Formats: sequence, C-alpha cells, structure tokens
Amino acid sequence: FLNLKSVSGMYGSIADLGEKFNRQQQAQAMVDEFNTFMQEYKNKNAGKEAPKVLILMGLPGSYIIATENSYVGSLVEMAGGENVYAGTDQEFLTVNTEDMKSKEPDMILCTAHALPEQVTKMFQEDFATNDIWKHFDAVKNDKVYYLTYELFGMSATFEYQKALQELQTILYPDTQDEAKKGE
Repeated sequence: FLNLKSVSGMYGSIADLGEKFNRQQQAQAMVDEFNTFMQEYKNKNAGKEAPKVLILMGLPGSYIIATENSYVGSLVEMAGGENVYAGTDQEFLTVNTEDMKSKEPDMILCTAHALPEQVTKMFQEDFATNDIWKHFDAVKNDKVYYLTYELFGMSATFEYQKALQELQTILYPDTQDEAKKGE
C-alpha cells in the first residue's frame, strides 16, 4: 500500500520501499531532497498571514469540499493556506453553500477530479447563476482560482513542486511582486 494522499505520505512510502527493497540510500536521498525543498519553500512565507481557503473538487455535475486530508488540501496546507474545513479526519465533505458562506474564505480554489474543461465550465456557470455565491467576499473580490488539472489531481505525484509554485502565486501574490522588484 502506497500512501499518495499527500506529499509527505508519498515520501513515507518511498522510505518504506527503500527499506523493503534494500535501497535505503536512494530513498533517503529523495526524502532529503524533499525536506530541503520544503524548508526553502516555507521560508518564503514565514511570518505572513495565512489566507483562509475553500477548496472545491469538481465532479461532472457537482462538487465536494477538499479538506487537508486530500492531496490538493495537503498542498494548500504545505503552501501555508488555512483550509476553512480543516480539523476533520475525512478527505472530502459534502456541505451546503450556507455553511461555506459562514466560513467566509478569503479565496476559493477549484480543481477537477476528471473532465477539467467540463468541470471548470460548471463552476463558472454556478458562480455566475447561483445567487448565494454573490454574497461570498472571495467571489466579490475576484478571488476564485481554477487550479491546473495536471498538478492538482487525486494522488500525490512528483509534480508537487510545480503545484506549490502555482499556489505560491495565488496565496501570496505580494511575494511575486517582491521577487520582480529584486530582479
């Protein structure tokens, strides 16, 4: 069994496989690379206020809430975002929009389980036509983002660094402005 619910779970599985197949050195090298990357990444946002994030995982015709126990939720947590539905042992939740509104997220991140073009269109139509969404500050402030399908799927992959870089530009856009000023 491989734990691909999160990047840390994936690297835990790599360490276990290294042990099982007598490849501890190779596995440890990969774990060390991950730890180095994460330390550098976390330093970028040290001391910054964590934005409150609602993550919607779209399925054709509906959506569910992704918690920090899902892959996309774990990426948001790694990136420094505060999931408004943190604190459960479930990966995904079904919640009504009134409950979502009560959480008042700073931003809404949308991703797709499958058929990303169809799901993105579904989200866009729902945000435009469902009256409840116009009451969300995140919608009013144009803080709804559609995550890259190839980077934010259901299972952890080695593309997590690209996913975290994408989240960096969304969660902490001021960091990008500061980096451009230094160039």
